[in-house]
Amino acid sequence: MRFGTLDGRFVLVREDQALDVATASEGILPADTLAALKRWDDVLRWSESADWSGAVPLAAEQLGAPVPAPRQVFAIALNYRPHAAEAGFVAPEQPLVFTKFPSCITGPMATVELPDGNVDWEIEVVAVIGRGGYRIPRSSAWEAVAGVTVGQDLSERVLQLAGTPPQFSLGKSHPGFGPTGPVVVTVDELTDRDDIGFESRLGDEIIQHGRTSDLIFPVDDLVARLSAVCPLLPGDLIFTGTPAGVGNRRTPQRFLQPGETLVSRVEGVGEIRQKFTARS
Repeated sequence: MRFGTLDGRFVLVREDQALDVATASEGILPADTLAALKRWDDVLRWSESADWSGAVPLAAEQLGAPVPAPRQVFAIALNYRPHAAEAGFVAPEQPLVFTKFPSCITGPMATVELPDGNVDWEIEVVAVIGRGGYRIPRSSAWEAVAGVTVGQDLSERVLQLAGTPPQFSLGKSHPGFGPTGPVVVTVDELTDRDDIGFESRLGDEIIQHGRTSDLIFPVDDLVARLSAVCPLLPGDLIFTGTPAGVGNRRTPQRFLQPGETLVSRVEGVGEIRQKFTARS
């Protein structure tokens, strides 16, 4: 199953069609995404026999963020060994967790205004929480996940690295710095939920690529570790980490510029695009 938002409403997506869940279920299920995810098991059961006769044509640029207003957005630093190495660190022994504030979340096709400083890219596979829970054992962690989507952990490096020790969250939470989408795909549709390929491009250049099979802390491990401390809520996002290839670790350094378009793709999910403009 694939789901997203169209005009702010929870929809199922099939190729170039969208099915409004609240309308098609005659009000049995809600139009609000978080409310729908709170009833994740009901959504799954209903979707098996949903009547698609009321579906409407869908263009990719019409979709909004699959979860427009998550209550918690977790992010994991240095979760691929090559990225830890390029940053000058040894691989961590436990997840390094920070947050992106929910106001930065935007949809898959977005124009992002570049703030002052050095704005960098970080493609990530994002896990979207469905059932959620507290103290979830790793053996059942995937059952708490609604699916995965594409994300970019856009980062302004000057603010991110300011201070001793540096703090990450503000530098990663400017407006538009959390693009996600185009849809969330349930893991039963993926060839291998633990081995998902992804890449990002600027123009014709591949700037990052990787597979989630190389994660130091895989999705199920992250769900178990995070939920041991914080109850995971329906609609929460987990940005699982980025591979090597970020701009501030290049020689010379390279950062996003006005007029550039960043394209990020995840196997079996789709792509997101961000066009960057100068600060107004």
